[in-house]
Amino acid sequence: MQKEAYLFNTLAQIGDPKQIEALLADLCTKKELSNMAERLYAAKLLLEGKTYNQVMEQSTISSATLSRVSRCVQYGEGYSAILKENQS
Repeated sequence: MQKEAYLFNTLAQIGDPKQIEALLADLCTKKELSNMAERLYAAKLLLEGKTYNQVMEQSTISSATLSRVSRCVQYGEGYSAILKENQS
């Protein structure tokens, strides 16, 4: 868990989106970045009140992944806290 904490703390300290982009480009494949972006976008749409069908029309997310994102939006802490904070 120390390695994960190091990653989280490193990301938390970066203030420049370009630096975050560069680090994530080094850490992740393009597909991994695309998948994370798609999940975050789907969470945003769900928090805006969009239906599953609307989210699927506006993204390329699979229904299985959308279901997981939806559970995290409803019961998790990450998506809701971050996306609501960034909307303010």
